[in-house]
Amino acid sequence: MRLFVAVYPPPEALDDIVAQTHRLRVGAAADAGINVRLTARSSLHVTVAFLGEVPDDRLHTVEEALSRAVELWRHPPVRRRRAAAGRVEPGAGRTAPRLQLGGGGRFGRGRFTVLWVGLLGEVDGLRRLAATVRRELRRSRLPFDFRPLRPHLTLARPGDRLDRESLDEDLRTLDGYLGPSWPATELVLVRSHLGPRPTYDRLATWPL
Repeated sequence: MRLFVAVYPPPEALDDIVAQTHRLRVGAAADAGINVRLTARSSLHVTVAFLGEVPDDRLHTVEEALSRAVELWRHPPVRRRRAAAGRVEPGAGRTAPRLQLGGGGRFGRGRFTVLWVGLLGEVDGLRRLAATVRRELRRSRLPFDFRPLRPHLTLARPGDRLDRESLDEDLRTLDGYLGPSWPATELVLVRSHLGPRPTYDRLATWPL
């Protein structure tokens, strides 16, 4: 099964970015029947870690690793150096990072062009969460993408079906975009199904 770990924006943030997308030229192209592959509202997410193909019988191992990661992220260990040298105790609990969708950019060129909106706010908290998740996946000898986290939400995959001028205009518009602030309160394990219209199944969740 093909797996990834994500956080999902709440409905108000999704409503705002969907409305913004339809004001972009890529949205107008979609309304005109051009297959610019807008991401469905229900599929909009921010990837924290991408595992790729994992054998079915290792799903429980993935869930255990993510459970540990969330607990370690929420209560990072603190080493006491005085009387109990070397002793590790739970540290102060973390709270869910507050995030905002804002700015934007593209990945790839030509037929591989992807349009995305960026993430603002307490992104360092999300990066720490991603680092902890990846560390626990590695401890469990599970596969994952080692590339550095680039927090974003994919809006569309227009490829070369949107002309360069329209794409540049959308990037300028996204540069000034700022959505509502929201707390990332939940980590989600997701199974993806590839195809012309990818679909996603939420397999498990953990509160942050």
